[in-house]
Amino acid sequence: MIITKYWQVDWLHDTPEDPVTIYSEIGEDGYETRKVHIYPDGRMLRADEHHESREIGLGEIPVGDIADVAAQPEFHAKVVTREVFENAWERASWSSP
Repeated sequence: MIITKYWQVDWLHDTPEDPVTIYSEIGEDGYETRKVHIYPDGRMLRADEHHESREIGLGEIPVGDIADVAAQPEFHAKVVTREVFENAWERASWSSP
């Protein structure tokens, strides 16, 4: 059985060009397989291994433990359901290359 995790990370900052919410689908190996960024202006972009741009791409190293992310003061991180991730994925657009 393949185990996939889904995270929501809210990034607390005041930079309009950076996302405020990041959804990640994470494979068994700890690497992101799909990702959604939500920006302060409401724009939503998505990426997978075949669609990346300068604005959004998958992480190049395993994500690690969500507790480590949540322990950083600039992040609120939690595990979400596949349904929550898929809802964000469906609403997001592909970024221009």
